[in-house]
Amino acid sequence: MTGWRRFGAAAFAGVLLALAQAPLSWAFTPFLALPLLLWLLEGAGRARVGFLIGWAAGVGYFAASMFWIVEPFFVEPEVYGWMAPFALIGMAGGLSLFWGAAFAASARPWAGPGARLILLAGCWTLAEYARAHVLTGFPWGLVAYGWSATPVFEVLSLLGPHGLGLVTLLAAMAPALLRPRLALLAILAVAAGWGYGLWRLSDPATPRTDHLVVRVVQPNAKQEMKWDPVREQVFFDRLLSETMAPATPRPDIVVWPETAVPFLLGENPALQREIAAAAGPDTTLILGIRRRAPTPDGDAWFNSLAVLDPATGAAEAVYDKHHLVPFGEYIPLSRQIARLGIPALAGLTGTGFSEGPGPRLVRADGLPPFLPLICYEAIFPSALQPPSGRPDWLVQITNDAWFGTVSGPYQHFVQARARAIEQGLPLVRAANTGISAVVDPMGRVLARIDLGQQGHVDHWLPAPHSPTVYAILGDVPLMLVVVLICLLTVLRVYGGISGRVGQ
Repeated sequence: MTGWRRFGAAAFAGVLLALAQAPLSWAFTPFLALPLLLWLLEGAGRARVGFLIGWAAGVGYFAASMFWIVEPFFVEPEVYGWMAPFALIGMAGGLSLFWGAAFAASARPWAGPGARLILLAGCWTLAEYARAHVLTGFPWGLVAYGWSATPVFEVLSLLGPHGLGLVTLLAAMAPALLRPRLALLAILAVAAGWGYGLWRLSDPATPRTDHLVVRVVQPNAKQEMKWDPVREQVFFDRLLSETMAPATPRPDIVVWPETAVPFLLGENPALQREIAAAAGPDTTLILGIRRRAPTPDGDAWFNSLAVLDPATGAAEAVYDKHHLVPFGEYIPLSRQIARLGIPALAGLTGTGFSEGPGPRLVRADGLPPFLPLICYEAIFPSALQPPSGRPDWLVQITNDAWFGTVSGPYQHFVQARARAIEQGLPLVRAANTGISAVVDPMGRVLARIDLGQQGHVDHWLPAPHSPTVYAILGDVPLMLVVVLICLLTVLRVYGGISGRVGQ
């Protein structure tokens, strides 16, 4: 296969690979798509052709799995709608550069099929690691998340998302070499991961010794209505009514979603007291709220999480989001854009939110220490290592109304579950609308409010597990091993070529 048919087949393989991501979660599709990509690369011969194969596959994959990226632009379509196609094309084409680089490095005429498989799997893993970190990183839709509906997902506790992705690439591509032993090894690798997952999931979730009960509240506010002055009170009343709903026992903790209220932290003490009173005198409430702080250059705005004092409603603890969404919460190069003086780009020149100081534990009276994650921060495995110690649980507050209703909220939820498995920590997730849930340290969903529903759920807070292998080691040791394997593969191939030439 040559020419445009080759690149079209690569794009098709990328789309096929994307079907493993939520909400379909078809875990078998990598075993169809990845052999096709290896076969296409086998006939490339040159780095340039290899790059185009990888880039085309990436475009198909990212466009199919992340088409939800256009949803935020249609919240105010008259202002931002024109940007939607450029956002999708730019994102898919830009992220695909990482895949193109991996394929280019593996498209060497001197590499045999076995060496090419190892090089492609290794270089692809390194490229995905780079995608997770370069220019603030965007590790959405990693290959490992295709296992989310199977017990193999538990391997995240050992290898993390990049390690499980590497094993997936090797296992799915190995049968393409048509060698029975390699096919058997691939089957055994999947069976071992499946067995490990079943063994880990056989351990039932257990409550904490203090038997804390947490209530998660979801008001189901559509993004285009969320800041409507007429509807603001409606959504605020929903939050209060769900918080006050009777229950036995009463919850010890209540969690509201990201930017849950239309006022700023500390600027309406009466409403903060009303919120605390709704939760009750013995209940601590956690909520997402914006705040501003004066600086020498003017006010700085923060997307924050606050813990309210049950008696006064004042903030006992505050966390400011540190990993902001480019073009969503801040505009890169906004000053340079302003200098262009183009009216259509005026919306891109605002200051947006300021970054918080970084990940940290939140401690407050009556609460076990927790690590807060605001929306997008939950997609970064490396953000779960605060310098001040290990948390007892994870709290994610989010506003998935930005992501539409087809795929984005489901993929975001899968990645939040992945963080619980990787760290061996329970997760409490409150969404404005999306999927709110209580998740145990194995990623099992114990209680849930589905997308597009208003309501609350009460559940006991699971106990944390001991730190997992991945929580202890992280990604760096694996990346060093992958680099070493790639170098040894190249040296071995060159050594074999040199030996044949010498003879």
